[in-house]
Amino acid sequence: MVMKVSHEVPRCLLLASQEFNDYDYCLPHLLDKDEEYKQYFLDAKKSGRYIIMDNSLHELGKAYNHDRLLHWINELKPNEFIVPDVWMEAHSTAAQAKYWKQYKYPKGTKITAVIQGKDKSDARLCASLLEGLGYEKLCVSYGATWYNDYFPHSNPDMGKALGRIKFVQDLLEDKQFKSVKFHLLGCSIPQEFGWYDNHPQIESIDTSNPVMAALEGELYDERGLSKKPKANMNDHFNVKFEDVDYQSIMHNTTLFREINNIPKINEYV
Repeated sequence: MVMKVSHEVPRCLLLASQEFNDYDYCLPHLLDKDEEYKQYFLDAKKSGRYIIMDNSLHELGKAYNHDRLLHWINELKPNEFIVPDVWMEAHSTAAQAKYWKQYKYPKGTKITAVIQGKDKSDARLCASLLEGLGYEKLCVSYGATWYNDYFPHSNPDMGKALGRIKFVQDLLEDKQFKSVKFHLLGCSIPQEFGWYDNHPQIESIDTSNPVMAALEGELYDERGLSKKPKANMNDHFNVKFEDVDYQSIMHNTTLFREINNIPKINEYV
C-alpha cells in the first residue's frame, strides 16, 4: 500500500489542488465560515472525491463545536471523520473517543481517533485505550513537544520528526496494533515520510508544508527542508490566485512525492 497524500491549500487553490492531492482534507469550522469552501467540499463529495474531515483542534486550540460537527458529518458524509481529541491529554482524549462511539454515522463514514499524551508512555497508553475501544485507524500528530525529549536533536524540527518516527515504529512493532491503520497529521520537515518506506499500515498523511513553503517563497531541494515554514493556513487562506506562484507550489508538491518515494497521482500500482 502507498500512502495517500493531501496538502491543505488556500481557498483559491481548492479545485487546482486535485492536481496534486489524492484526497481532500476538510476543516469543519471553515465549512461554516466560508461559503466557497463549503461549496467546494459539497461538490467534491458529489463527484466522488475521498474526504477526511478533521475536528479543527489544531486550528482552533480545541475541537470544533459538537453540534456543528454532527451537522457536517451528516451533511457532507465524509469517508473518514477524526473524532475530537484534547491536546496532549491521553485520558480526556480517550473519553472523547468513547463518547463519539455512541453515534450512528452515515453509511460509508468511518471514525478515527488521535493519539495524545504528555509523554511517550502516556501516548502509548492512549493508543492502547483507543485500540481497545475498537478504533481501526489512529492518527499521530506531528507537534507533540515530547518528541524532542524522545529523540533529542540540535535541530528541533528534525528532532520532532525523528521522535514521531521512533514512536510510530514502536507502535508498528507492537502486536496490539498489527491490524491498525495510521494517519500522520502534519509534519515539521517534509522528508520525514520517506523514512516510513510506504509501510502498509500507514494509510494516509496530510500536510500543508509544501504549499506553505511555496507561499513563503521557499523551494524544496532534493533533501526537502531543514526547518518548518513559519506560515500556516490562517496566514494565507484568503490569498488571491493571481498572487500565487503556482509553479512553486507544483515544484514543492512534486518534490514532496519524489523525496518520500510516493508515486504521482494515477501512478499507483
